Amino acid sequence: MANNLHQKLVEESADMATIIDADGQIAYVSPSIQDTLGYDPEEIVGDVGYEHQHPDDRETVATAIEHIEANPDDTQVIETRFRHADGSWRWVEATLQNRFDDETIDGILVNSRDITDQKRRAREHQQLASEYTTLLSTVEDGIFFLSVESTDGGYEFRFERLNEAYEEQTGLTTEDMKGKTPTEVFGEEVGAELDANYRRCARDRKPITYEEEVPVETDARFWQTNLAPVVTDGEVTRIIGITRNITERVRQERQLQRKNDQLEEFASVISHDLRNPLNVAQARSTLLAEECESDHLDPIVRSLDRMEELISDTLTLARQGQVVADPESIPLVDLVGSCWKNVSTEAATIDIADNIAIKGDRSRLQHVFENLFRNAVEHGGKDVTVTVGTTDGHCLYVEDTGPGIPEAERQEVFEPGATSADNGTGFGLTIVRRIAEAHGWDVAIVEGSAGGTRFEFTGVDIESR
Repeated sequence: MANNLHQKLVEESADMATIIDADGQIAYVSPSIQDTLGYDPEEIVGDVGYEHQHPDDRETVATAIEHIEANPDDTQVIETRFRHADGSWRWVEATLQNRFDDETIDGILVNSRDITDQKRRAREHQQLASEYTTLLSTVEDGIFFLSVESTDGGYEFRFERLNEAYEEQTGLTTEDMKGKTPTEVFGEEVGAELDANYRRCARDRKPITYEEEVPVETDARFWQTNLAPVVTDGEVTRIIGITRNITERVRQERQLQRKNDQLEEFASVISHDLRNPLNVAQARSTLLAEECESDHLDPIVRSLDRMEELISDTLTLARQGQVVADPESIPLVDLVGSCWKNVSTEAATIDIADNIAIKGDRSRLQHVFENLFRNAVEHGGKDVTVTVGTTDGHCLYVEDTGPGIPEAERQEVFEPGATSADNGTGFGLTIVRRIAEAHGWDVAIVEGSAGGTRFEFTGVDIESR
């Protein structure tokens, strides 16, 4: 009864049971070999077991057999490749036992199961682990891992691991932080802010990005951080954080802001503290001209008007160089037309070569075109022709038929105070360059098609109409 039951269990089992006799031949194999390896049991009985083993694994099998023959009470577990009936190789895990003293078996009993899929998954996991390790060790951003545990009050977060970049940038190590909460690592105030961001990520169950201030011993202070939740069985169990040290960028932005504030303060002083007495002097000179005649009055008026122009250009230079944050689409025909009307152009002509729109700040671009048109008329003569158009899809040009600018002087004319006109302030082209840079454009001077001056603005966002 017991033997029959044992035989039935063997025959019904998904695992393969094989008996190898003293000559190494397969004396018995259970029916499950049909489903596992594609052989009819009767087809394989009588074959030498080694013939079906992968050549690279035969030594492993032989060593295991030698061991259990020498140590009958031991069991050997090996992994080997066995040829499938279709010619492919399948991985099996085999348990070998010496049963030569068993009258029923009288051989080596081998219990095997197919582990091909398991080995494949293990290789994939190993590859992923290798890629993961490579990523952690080579990425420049800091990476940290947090465990998430649900509590009555919400969540509790504890650091698990840091990558090398995080350790280098912060001076902290996995050993310092492992198993600790944000408060335990960074103190009450900073820890509470970190905890609030981690809680938001866990609560919303979606990635978040933000900037934070976390001072550490390496003098790094400001960070741009991305958090991503890991959800297991419907619960957030871990948070992966990627953080970038932006301390230098923030310091530069703050320094630039301070400079901009100082520049605005300077502009306000010019606008109010200088313009007020200037306006008084201009008004008084007008009254004085009505009361008496003097050869000194005209030079005084011209000087005061010159001061007015200098103040106006200085204010423009100070206030128009800020980055354009909200550009609008501006039809080129409308913009150029209005600017041309604002300039004393005498008999000069304007030609708009392309019907397009450009993205920018209208008020500031009016300064650009008016200064260029004024410059063209002053240096090109009363009958100069000015052409505005585009090339290459992102290049805007303003070209005149005047005498042109010598190549050696083309960079100098953009410097403050550079002018060849008797009554010029020298700020006109400096304003042009500053406003172009505020739009993210580059500006250069080249020779025009008719030998005149051609200003080329590259990086312009141009729209066809």
